[in-house]
Amino acid sequence: MTNETVGDALHSSRSHRRHAAQKSGGWKLFLRDLLIIFVAAIMISFLIKTFLVRSFYIPSSSMENTLQIDDRILVNQLEPRLFPVSHGDVVVFTDPGGWLPAISSEPANWFVGAVDGVLAFVGLSAPDSSNHLIKRVIGLPGDTVECCNEFGQIIVNGIPLEEPYIVLPDAVTKATRDDFTVTVPDDSLWVMGDNRYNSADSAFHKDDPTGGFVKIGSVVGRAFIISWPTDRWSVLDNYPTTFQRVTQNAE
Repeated sequence: MTNETVGDALHSSRSHRRHAAQKSGGWKLFLRDLLIIFVAAIMISFLIKTFLVRSFYIPSSSMENTLQIDDRILVNQLEPRLFPVSHGDVVVFTDPGGWLPAISSEPANWFVGAVDGVLAFVGLSAPDSSNHLIKRVIGLPGDTVECCNEFGQIIVNGIPLEEPYIVLPDAVTKATRDDFTVTVPDDSLWVMGDNRYNSADSAFHKDDPTGGFVKIGSVVGRAFIISWPTDRWSVLDNYPTTFQRVTQNAE
């Protein structure tokens, strides 16, 4: 073998090793970048869930027909943190005290629990939905809310409400079962389900120690969209025309 041939062989061998090293290094860089993107996506999802938007599912029929059982909703957590709650908003809140039955603490399958925990961490699952309630805001701090006038309508600050979103039993025109007159405390809300005769709401709990009121501090946020199932994608309305005169009267 000539010196020239040996030199060519050594050069070829070095080129091959260099190419292999570059290829290996390229895969390592790709995997590193992929890991960074994955971790960044997880952290962004966590921050969004913690401070901006959370997902919940609907476990009961108390908000029908606006919300159906097993609907998934997105909740804007900037309300009421940064922006005030308004009449007609659909809000998610923690139990004011005794509104929810005791929840079984039976241990879940460890794998299902782990997966659900990871999905909950990034906001794709809502294992604590059954620990929260969802209702529509009828009375704001300082409002006087009454049931009912001769036409069966709820009255807020002397203004009767036309409520197109409520569901009543057949042949029933009264907006809720029991009569009441309340003035909402400064730090609280009066909330009611759209499925009025099948909702354990403020009117239902008016004789509880809570007085039926929900502390504003216990509100997680305002539900603003149905995200699942896809055939129910829609933005949740707070019916400003229903409460327009109430708002103007309050001003």
